Amino acid sequence: MTPFFLSQVLVAVAICFDLMSFQFKDRRKIVTCLFFAGTLISSHFILLEQWTAASLMVIATIRYLVSVFSTSPKLKYLFCTASVISTVVTYSGLASVISCFASIFQSIAAFNKDDRRLREFMIVGTALWLIHNYVVGSPTAVLMEVLFIFSNLIGYYRYYYKSSVAV
Repeated sequence: MTPFFLSQVLVAVAICFDLMSFQFKDRRKIVTCLFFAGTLISSHFILLEQWTAASLMVIATIRYLVSVFSTSPKLKYLFCTASVISTVVTYSGLASVISCFASIFQSIAAFNKDDRRLREFMIVGTALWLIHNYVVGSPTAVLMEVLFIFSNLIGYYRYYYKSSVAV
């Protein structure tokens, strides 16, 4: 099995966690699923030798685990700073910049107490990861991000739009 094929398999499994994540309303359950997905996605980027994305996903995985227990704004700034430092150290061009911005938006999301705002910031971050994954040539990761956005939008509709129309 080639590293590329294995990387695509890991992302396919991560898709399951991503799709589950935004079908929960509880932000702790959301970020717990994202923790498991992040572990698989970081391994995927390591196999593709995309070091900025790999390091940012390792940071993201730790960020999601920490954000299960705390939404402290100080931690948000710590993880945003870690993302920028990691990007500078592993910089390899446009893909590095895109993934850094994606990581920053998702750091803001992870430490947001309001699951509605978490979803909104995650959509922006996910859209940036989608662009990144296209740039680095990972078709399954592109599919994952598209499905992640749709899952997020479905959850958003179920919890916010549908309930506000019914009222």
